[in-house]
Amino acid sequence: MFSAIVPRYDLLNRVLSAGRDRAWRRAAVRAVGPVRAGWLLDVCTGTADVALEAARQCPGARIAGVDFSGPMIAAGRAKVAAAGLPARIRLQVSAAEALPFADNIFDAATMAFGLRNLPDRRQGLREVLRVLRPGGRAAILEFTTPPSPVVLGLYRWYSRRVLSPLGRLVSGHRFAYDYLPASVADFPPPAGVTAWMEEAGFTDVSCRLLTCGIVAMHVGAKRSD
Repeated sequence: MFSAIVPRYDLLNRVLSAGRDRAWRRAAVRAVGPVRAGWLLDVCTGTADVALEAARQCPGARIAGVDFSGPMIAAGRAKVAAAGLPARIRLQVSAAEALPFADNIFDAATMAFGLRNLPDRRQGLREVLRVLRPGGRAAILEFTTPPSPVVLGLYRWYSRRVLSPLGRLVSGHRFAYDYLPASVADFPPPAGVTAWMEEAGFTDVSCRLLTCGIVAMHVGAKRSD
């Protein structure tokens, strides 16, 4: 499904979020920074939007991005090349639950809107923690159900009347943008994600709601030795 929507993926992210997706990604990179040198990992990198944002905010760092979708990685590599950053950003195909990296090598990590889609979410979080250096921080962005009844009503209307029909029209994929609101509705609330991160071994876990509560940003750290 994700590979099928690659040609219109970036456009739909901009349009369907009214451009807010850029602000969310900027916030995630800021939350784990500043990474002045060393490596930052972006898990579920998609077409490398977060990786490119990390390169902008952290000019002394190098970035590794992984995604299970080969077509997403190919699109991301094209964007990295167009930005003149192939020496600083390395992308590869990998499942989040089995990262192809040694323990304790990344100074920071991000995952934007990927946790919800993992077959084994807890294992994905354990892998992020494993590859972080002691003291390193991770930021997890994910859609969530807004707590305000008014915002929730507007959100449900938008999902049914705008997001799903427009997503189908522009992407040409019948089910991908029906899946999004359905998967958000089935995803645990922020307190559940906080509990998962703490169970995985993250410390100092915090949660901040963005854009009227439709996005949750969880930040946690790996315990220092």
